[in-house]
Formats: sequence, structure tokens, C-alpha cells
Amino acid sequence: MSAKVTNNNTEVDSPLILAIESSCDDTSAAVLRGNRVLSNIIANQDVHREFGGVVPELASREHQKNIVPVVDQALKNAGISKHDLNAIAFTEGPGLMGSLLVGGSFAKTFALSLGIPLIAVDHMKAHILAHFIDDEERNAPEFPFLNLTVSGGHTQIVLVEEPLKMTIIGKTIDDAAGEAFDKAAKILNLGYPGGPMIDKLAKTGDASKFSYANPKTDGFDFSFSGIKTSFLYHLQKEMKLNSEFISENLNDICASYQNHLVSYLLSKMEEAILVHNVKDIALAGGVSANSELRTRFQELAKKHGIRSHVPKFEYCTDNAAMIGIVGYFKYLNSDFAGFSVMPKARLHF
Repeated sequence: MSAKVTNNNTEVDSPLILAIESSCDDTSAAVLRGNRVLSNIIANQDVHREFGGVVPELASREHQKNIVPVVDQALKNAGISKHDLNAIAFTEGPGLMGSLLVGGSFAKTFALSLGIPLIAVDHMKAHILAHFIDDEERNAPEFPFLNLTVSGGHTQIVLVEEPLKMTIIGKTIDDAAGEAFDKAAKILNLGYPGGPMIDKLAKTGDASKFSYANPKTDGFDFSFSGIKTSFLYHLQKEMKLNSEFISENLNDICASYQNHLVSYLLSKMEEAILVHNVKDIALAGGVSANSELRTRFQELAKKHGIRSHVPKFEYCTDNAAMIGIVGYFKYLNSDFAGFSVMPKARLHF
């Protein structure tokens, strides 16, 4: 079953694609008709909370439990049969190897049983192309555009020239911004994931009260290890003078740290805007749900007289709909994977 849509005054096939995402600790399945989402199901894994971070072995076990019911629910919510599908897209990488293997093995087996094409998807490209999911409330960026991808495992500035033509022009040389948020939250005993808690507490804090290290990196690259160390040393110094320092200043600490990270991210993005003549900038990745980053990202675009694109919250964190949109563009190019394809923990585009 397929329908027709008009794209640049040309009729193209609008395939039904089942997408599977299992790169970390969320098991997700979505069904897309062309670039329109019919269903997007996500099963979270609460088992990791007591460990303060994702445990790879536990994650893969949970994926094995969740993959079949999640796919079944996605098909039901979309109102289709598995026999209506035209292709299956899955996350090839990057991610946790055990988790990727669960999603990849299921996708290959399912595609083989149905006799339909298999599409391997780069998780990081999927975050970026989530902006092209059909949405009446938002317009997609115009090519070329710059994308700031900020997540727990990656921080990148990407020049996007076409849906499947992207170049990383800046990246972290050590830790990622999301990790910097979660590490600070762990030190402050805010629980996991800690980024949202820092964001919440920062709303009533003084963002200018404390300052931290300013990393120096070449070009548009980032470094977060020094900021994390500076944050830790500052707390240790203050706690020696006042054992109640954290509890008495928690909101100000969160606001100051968050302000520092966001300012650093956007300083590099502004440098890239000045070098590359683009009319659009976009934000992607799990940390794009951060309220201060979203607001100041839009303000940055206004400052330079260009358009900003901030994703819906449901497409910020890992989800299968974003895998499906990449699958859609690859389907149009007949860019299919062989059934010998294997997931890759590290995948560079």
C-alpha cells in the first residue's frame, strides 16, 4: 500500500515505513506514511534510575522485553497491517552495542519475513532530519542550514546542504554537553536524568552568581571536561568553608552552571553563523529540550536576522519517528541496506 504526495510539483511515492530506534535505553517504534507520522511509541526504562545512569546490559535486556509489544502497538495505532509496510528502517548506530543489536536483529528478521527493503539509519542524522517531519505548526529549515546537535553522547555543529548531505564542522573533543549536565546533577544529588532537574531549579536562581572555566578550543569545536572539573572544584572549595553551601545555594548553582553551558554552546554557534552564509539554524538532540537553550537559541537567530527551528519536545529525545524520516529520504533514493549489515557502536557521517 502506498499513496501519492506532491513534492516540488512532482509526484513521488509516499511509502509506509516502520521505524525502530534502540540506540540507548528507550525502545521506540513508529510508522510513517511518507514524512507524516502515523504513530510513535516509546517505552522508557526506569530500571536505570537507581544506578544514576544507563547500565548497558540491563538496557539490552529491557529492549528484548519491549521490542515486540512496542512494534505491535505502533502498527495498531497507525491502523495498518504489517503486510501494508513498504520498508523497515532501524538505527544502525551510534549507540550501545547490545541495545543496537536488539533493534537491528528484529528489523532484519521482520523485513526478511515480509520481503521488503531494509534501511540503516545514522542516529545523529535522524536527530537533525526530525525537523522535516510533516507538521502544520512548524516549517522545515531551508537548505543549506546549520544545526546544533546537543545530547548526552554528542555535541556537534553540522552544515546541512541536503537531506542526506551533511558535514560536521564542529564537535566536542572530549565529553558531551548532556553528560556535563548529568554529571553536575549527580554531584548535586538531583537524580537521573539530571538535566531536566537543573533546568527546573535554574528558573528561580541567579544565573550570574557563580562562574566556571572557559575552555579554549580551535574553530567550532567544544570541550566540556574542563567545565565539569571547574564545577566540581568550586563546590569542594565552598563546602570546606560552609558544609551547607549546596543546599543554601542550589538554585543559584543550577542557574549559573546552566547559563555557563548554554553561553558556551551558543558562542560557538554564533561563530559558525558568522562564517557560513545561512538563513536558517536548527537545534536537535535530547538537550534541545532545555528551556534556556531553546529560548536563547531563538534569540540568537533574531540577533542575526535569520530563522530558527526548535523541535517539538516529543522529537527532542530518542524516538523512532526521527529514524523514520531518514528512512523516508533514503527510500526515495533507493538507498537500502543489505541484510548482512551490522550495528555500529561508533558511526561517523
